[in-house]
Amino acid sequence: MTCKTSTTLPSGKIMMMRPQFREELRTQCHREREAATGGAAAPVQMTEGWSRYYDAAKDGAPRETLLLALDLFESEGVAARAERLAVDLGCGEGRDTIELLRRGWRVLAIDAEREAIERLRARADLDSIAAARLETRMISFEEADWLPADLVNSSFALPFCPPDHFPALWKRIASSLRRGGRFSGHLFGDRDGWAQDPALSCHRRVEVEDMLQAFELERFDEIEEDGKTAVGEPKHWHLFHIVAKKL
Repeated sequence: MTCKTSTTLPSGKIMMMRPQFREELRTQCHREREAATGGAAAPVQMTEGWSRYYDAAKDGAPRETLLLALDLFESEGVAARAERLAVDLGCGEGRDTIELLRRGWRVLAIDAEREAIERLRARADLDSIAAARLETRMISFEEADWLPADLVNSSFALPFCPPDHFPALWKRIASSLRRGGRFSGHLFGDRDGWAQDPALSCHRRVEVEDMLQAFELERFDEIEEDGKTAVGEPKHWHLFHIVAKKL
């Protein structure tokens, strides 16, 4: 098993981490990876259907990447206002959407699965005040569009955009962000065990770095390790955890 971690500073230099910090980061990344399927390794394969994934993820906490992005906004003295828009791409059952609403953001939650939107709308922790700031759309990544945003979040979802459509989707994400806005989310690396699936978008590190040229990297962690799928099958994981601020 291997676990590679690196954090890129605004200058582009790689920060050498103390052993204690490195172990804390490893633990955090394990927690994020497991949270994606409620204790498995990452989203279940689509042959298993989304319902099983939603059942596993329904009690999960917001992802660490989203929490970091929100904390960074708040550290800048930028309080959430009614006009501040976050787009949650591949919102699933809504764990990240709910956190955004809890912190006062206006949210556009997008998912191609009707069940995801229905589960989000039916959440017990979605009160009427928060619901007034929530817009949901059932639409695929390649068809989705949205107004200029302050934050685009996509937790363990972008890899499920078909490769032929991914460049246009990423261009849309980057161009939609206002200056000082952020992207938070995850990508699969080219050595991931699912990288040979032609329906998934997986990337080499150099490709991810190129995608982020117009951003200041506030978190950029590459994780590679052996684990198991949600159904208990062995699998090699290669993930990028990203929080990036548009320059």
